[in-house]
Amino acid sequence: MKPINPAKYTYAALGLFFLGMGAAGILLPLIPTTPFVLLAAICFGKSSDRLNSWFISTRLYKNNIEGLAKKKTMTIKSKLTLLAAITALMGISFFVMHVASAPFAPRVILVVIWLLHVLYFGFKIKTKLTS
Repeated sequence: MKPINPAKYTYAALGLFFLGMGAAGILLPLIPTTPFVLLAAICFGKSSDRLNSWFISTRLYKNNIEGLAKKKTMTIKSKLTLLAAITALMGISFFVMHVASAPFAPRVILVVIWLLHVLYFGFKIKTKLTS
C-alpha cells in the first residue's frame, strides 16, 4: 500500500480553490482570472499527473494560460482584461488607503507594484497576434 502524501492533497485542494477563483473572475470584473488560473495550474501540476492532464484540457486553461505557460505570449484581449482587473483592484485598495489615511509609504508601494505589473505584461510578455 502506498503511503499517503498530504502535500498532494493540499496542492489539489489549493488548485481547486484557485480554479474557482479564476472561474469567478470570468463573471466578476474585479477578480482577475489569469493569476488564479496560473496558481491553479501550478498546484495541479504538483498534486497529480491525472489532475494536471485534466486541467490543461479545460477551456479556461486553453483560453487564458496556455500561451503564457508555453510561449510566454498572451492575446491583447487577455492582457487588457488582466491589467484592467489589476488596475481596478489596486485602485480600490489605493482609495481605501486614502480614506483610512494610511501612511504615504504603502501608497507608494502599491503604485510601484501596479507599475511593475503594467511593465511586465506590457513589455515582457509578448503579444500574440493571432487567436
